[in-house]
Amino acid sequence: MTPAIELIGIDKRFGSVHANKDVSLAIGKGSIHGIIGENGAGKSTLMSILFGFYHADKGEIRVGGKPVKIKSSADAIAHGVGMVHQHFMLVEPFTVLENVVLGAEGAALIGPALARARAELEHLAHNYELDVDPDATIGELPVGLQQRVEILKALFKGAEVLILDEPTGVLTPDEADQLFRILGTLRDQGKTVILITHKLREIMAITDRVSVMRRGEMVGTKETKQTSVEELAEMMVGRRVLLRVEKGEANPGETVLEVKNLTWRDRKGTARVDNVSFNVRKGEIVGIAGVSGNGQSELLDVIAGIARATSGEIVFEGKSIGALADPRYLRREGVAHVPEDRQHRGLVNSFDASESSILGWHFEETLGRGFHLDRRAVVERCRHEMQDFDVRPADPYLKSAKFSGGNQQKIILAREISRDPDLLIVGQPTRGVDIGAIEFIHKRLIALRDQGKAILLVSVELDEIRSLSDRILVMFAGKIMGERDASADERELGLLMAGVAKEAA
Repeated sequence: MTPAIELIGIDKRFGSVHANKDVSLAIGKGSIHGIIGENGAGKSTLMSILFGFYHADKGEIRVGGKPVKIKSSADAIAHGVGMVHQHFMLVEPFTVLENVVLGAEGAALIGPALARARAELEHLAHNYELDVDPDATIGELPVGLQQRVEILKALFKGAEVLILDEPTGVLTPDEADQLFRILGTLRDQGKTVILITHKLREIMAITDRVSVMRRGEMVGTKETKQTSVEELAEMMVGRRVLLRVEKGEANPGETVLEVKNLTWRDRKGTARVDNVSFNVRKGEIVGIAGVSGNGQSELLDVIAGIARATSGEIVFEGKSIGALADPRYLRREGVAHVPEDRQHRGLVNSFDASESSILGWHFEETLGRGFHLDRRAVVERCRHEMQDFDVRPADPYLKSAKFSGGNQQKIILAREISRDPDLLIVGQPTRGVDIGAIEFIHKRLIALRDQGKAILLVSVELDEIRSLSDRILVMFAGKIMGERDASADERELGLLMAGVAKEAA
């Protein structure tokens, strides 16, 4: 194997957190190399060092066998290393062409740079199957095409090594398949791809080799063809991991939530939720399946009181709450909500973890009186929840933004579940979460169901919906296409998700 990249003895600390501990890694040229590990294992930190966002406290980086100093992303790009981040670095009002050329104009006059970029984009699109309209506005493109633009940006700047951080976290299954085809083409054309992900099926499907990190250390590297999902999961977590959800039969009781003919229209008058009716009972999980963008998010917003229904009725524990449906009122009545977007709705990134851990519940008398919070009570509550939900590091004073995605999710789940709700609304509970945390979250949701709580679950992961749900509703274009039980055939659910009528499915 000819290494395209070598990382030798990389060590990095952030205060008391030892993010990378003497990590060494070789990435073969013209290969797809996966890096996996639990949230907080240090994989993103390692790649951020390679891309110049962080500086290693010690260690060496070699590109093409030669030692290099990478002190900034400009240095990384100059050495042929590009990166596609989990949260895209695009200017939404700009066109594709303007985003691609941004930072690489090369002169005071933009015209020649745009002309050169347009010609180069045509060449890249042809070679790597990365077709995107260069004149399209970024904000109007679906997520899958925005990701293509990020890849085009890196290739336009001469990347021979492409780092992708959790690239399928925001993609539909079809978009993920398209991405894999593109990555295969890049490899076949001699490019080197480094794939950071927590999804083991993706690792097995697309990579040539895979390296496993755990708690800042490199555990080992395997040829993908010579390992298994079970072995990789055990290497990641340090113990055997249950890859399926264990649960007994549900014992549903009385109806907790009833949604009747609910419709919500956006500003343009389009019905994003269209005449939806269903119920959720005590002691059951009702899952809503569907490709992202088919009304699930809007439905959760209306039920959680974030948006007001255009028409229809919501009944919670026998009481119509249409006129009263604001989040604070619903929380007081026993409704908890884990939002789909933890970054923008679940946390305040600049807050300490202890402050984020009381968002929406800060009015509780145990946390203070009037306008004054009891800081000690807030910190102690957070510390207890962190221990109960295995949040790492268990530091109530650490800024919310400093936690990995999976640990941010645990902070939010701990906040909502610890209030003993009668109804838990959960959106994308394991998006961007590693396999160990997924197992933990699934167990907590099943335990909550078995305590007699009602759970409404939305997830784009069909496997997750099928594993957790006692009943499955399928949404397409804002409508409920059908209801199935947990034993439903995956193909049948897929047809409903694609908008095929109930009778045909």
